[in-house]
Amino acid sequence: MKLDILVFAVHPDDAELGCSGTILKHIAAGRKVGIVDLTRGELGTRGTAETRDEETANSTKILGLHVRENLGMRDGFFRNDEEHQLKIIQMIRKYTPDIVLSNALHDRHPDHGRAADLIYDALFLSGLSKIKTVNEGVEQTAYRPGLLLNYIQDRYIEPDILIDVSDFWEKKLECIRAFKTQFSNPDSDEQETYISSPEFLKTIDARSREFGKSIGAVHAEGFTSRKLLGVTDLFELR
Repeated sequence: MKLDILVFAVHPDDAELGCSGTILKHIAAGRKVGIVDLTRGELGTRGTAETRDEETANSTKILGLHVRENLGMRDGFFRNDEEHQLKIIQMIRKYTPDIVLSNALHDRHPDHGRAADLIYDALFLSGLSKIKTVNEGVEQTAYRPGLLLNYIQDRYIEPDILIDVSDFWEKKLECIRAFKTQFSNPDSDEQETYISSPEFLKTIDARSREFGKSIGAVHAEGFTSRKLLGVTDLFELR
């Protein structure tokens, strides 16, 4: 299956927090979108890998994704090396997306920035024909997507582009709340964490409103690019 947008997320729920409004908006517009989670988030203080698998499946249904895979890398201990790069290259060549979205360039959680660098390097290498990969017994063709953007996560990063997600905000929150073990849940008796505080989701809302105000919207999601971005028509800009 060829995807229009492929989202990489080092932990299940990263994509939901960082760019699910954008995902929902493009799926509603008829685009094919998928997520590849790098790890199962097994080092999270709350929940288990198994509960997070279940929560991921529930969120996937809400999002209406065309595909979602998990590469089973070690949470906290994956590296930007040949072994891990080849796994990413296989996914890029398998789904040949036009656009790739990935974790923030730097963030509170060190996995996020390390994943961003891993995806960036693998995306370039994926276009080199002398790097051989196989999917289901068939040698894959070299392929490099045209655009890579990084969504913004916990720490503030000045965005290079903002996307109006106002019409999809409530559904985004529904996707996030599918991860019941991770975020504010009055029925949970697990240890409180930074992200399980009710205040955490308020900061997500506040950030989106701040970004939205800049483009005359209620809610927006921000992305950064390592390359200069261009448009073909000035009237596409807001």
